[in-house]
Amino acid sequence: MKKILLLTLSIMGLSAAAQQTMTPEMLWSLGRVSAVGISKDGKSVIYKVSIPQVGENKSDAKFYSIPVNGGTATPLEKTDGLVADRNLSADGKWLLESKEIKVEKVNGSDYYPELQKSTVQIYDGLDYRHWDTWNNGTHNHVGYHPVDKKDNWTDVMPNEPFDSPQKPFGGDEDYIWSPDGKSIVYVSKKLSGTAYALSTDTNLYEYNIESKKTVNLTPDNAGYDMNPSYSPQGYLTWTRMKEAGNESDKNDIIVRFNGIDMNLTANWDGTVDAFTWSADGKKVYFLAPVDGTKQLFEVNFPGRTKIAITVQQLTDGVFDINHITGFSGDNVIVERTDMNHASEIYSYSLKKKTWKQLTHVNDAVYSKLALSKTERRYVTTTDGKKMLVWVVLPPNFDAKKKYPTLLYCQGGPQSALSQFYSFRWNFQLMAAQGYIVVAPNRRGMPGHGVEWNAAISKDWGGQVMNDYLSAIDDVSKEAYVDKARLGAVGASYGGYSVFYLAGIHNNRFKSFIAHDGVFNLQSMYGTTEEMFFTHHENGGAYWEKDNADAQKAYSQFNPINFVDKWNTPILIIQGGVDFRVPVGQGQEAFQAAQLRGIKSRFLYFPDENHWVLKPQNAMIWQREFFKWLKETL
Repeated sequence: MKKILLLTLSIMGLSAAAQQTMTPEMLWSLGRVSAVGISKDGKSVIYKVSIPQVGENKSDAKFYSIPVNGGTATPLEKTDGLVADRNLSADGKWLLESKEIKVEKVNGSDYYPELQKSTVQIYDGLDYRHWDTWNNGTHNHVGYHPVDKKDNWTDVMPNEPFDSPQKPFGGDEDYIWSPDGKSIVYVSKKLSGTAYALSTDTNLYEYNIESKKTVNLTPDNAGYDMNPSYSPQGYLTWTRMKEAGNESDKNDIIVRFNGIDMNLTANWDGTVDAFTWSADGKKVYFLAPVDGTKQLFEVNFPGRTKIAITVQQLTDGVFDINHITGFSGDNVIVERTDMNHASEIYSYSLKKKTWKQLTHVNDAVYSKLALSKTERRYVTTTDGKKMLVWVVLPPNFDAKKKYPTLLYCQGGPQSALSQFYSFRWNFQLMAAQGYIVVAPNRRGMPGHGVEWNAAISKDWGGQVMNDYLSAIDDVSKEAYVDKARLGAVGASYGGYSVFYLAGIHNNRFKSFIAHDGVFNLQSMYGTTEEMFFTHHENGGAYWEKDNADAQKAYSQFNPINFVDKWNTPILIIQGGVDFRVPVGQGQEAFQAAQLRGIKSRFLYFPDENHWVLKPQNAMIWQREFFKWLKETL
């Protein structure tokens, strides 16, 4: 009897443990897994686990090795030499390395050396600040040095006021050795000042280490040329966007074959995220958004043959594949995630079409949780299109109950609303607090064809707003949705969406949250840093009186023009060093709400950019987010 009683209590304990739900503290205790690569001997996957230390307001990183076929992970004291180094030349003599080099006068002391205590900065053009950093006259330059003489570094861009890697996020994917080790191909946008801020014209440049001469390999393309690579046969490969000034144009894979640029994905109705060659050089594998997920694709490379180029989707499921690490025989090693699980490393069999999870960093946490349920829903829009809407239901969902519901507005505006796992906009966490989340793949998102992706440009407050309202109205027909407790939340363009909806929602919503949102398109145009973005998306400048697209954007699609209709509580969150959507946007919105007598709160992070990266700030963000919803919804 005693044994039975103990067993019963044990089962009850396990059952109770399984009913835990995600909390902000638990979310910020998860290990963040990222693959480094496959070991040189092909037997192991090397990966990193970063774990936030909220108390110390930092993150710690540890490295591990795990067999490519699965097994026990082994901690590593160092990773030097374990993975092939793409920055090492073919002959093993030279290493690529980038450095910040001072090449421009900006500070007062640069011009007036006798006044070293001055703090003035002097600019003759735009690009005086970027993302979260002021231009101080330094630029990223790629260079090379002998393997055993790191101090003997040769700059391939001497005295040039340009960047490679590209700012703010470029890394060593922006440069690569030629197969013979005699030249370096690198990415750079060789424009300065105002011209730089207005353009997306990055090019591939080839620097010969013997002649020291540089040649522009892509002078005829006015948009992005990025991600240089070489096929096993030595063909230069890269990604290209054609349209000048459009950062979200269709991204294609280009192969330079016998002097001709072959576009492998020209006739495919999608956009490429990242790619890698097969070992035999007959195929290119790539990642791309499709129908609210990110999947693995392949495209064949016909070479001289008359074989047709064909794109095939290789994986399918309710998950995102975020990174191709490499290959082990017929298996591809990738990072995979979904709305209930942070990234882990998986092996996918190209022959058997089967999955194997290799890392299990967060399994222990998830095993104790009651998970949310994610449902696909297809809603008919006001113009008769079918739109995918992700509906995330709370753990232990009961259709007989009524739940407060959040309309999630994605940023970008042209970024995929897929099975991502965010450590800020985390749907699992929102659902765990008892909210249904409605996340529409509205106009402007990749994964539903090039036309759908492009439809948002110059139409920020148009059809996309109808898409949002169609989604929330359709889901609100369900008996389990409490129509008296609807909220709308979002960041960046999603924050713009919240500001705009606040003026047109006709009392649908009871609460709003906008993070780093665009509130005033006119002042945004006057203070943001990447001018090509606002110029393209709005159709031009606000002073162009004969420009119909621009005038429509700055009047009809400008949230500031609808503040007289605001009547709903709103939480406004703003980063102090966000130069993409500068601090004035949040200040203007908060000031308007306060002066209108609307319940509002301003959550200001002076040392955060467009994101919230510091653990303690992130924790307060989560607590204030749910505190506001509890107060107002």
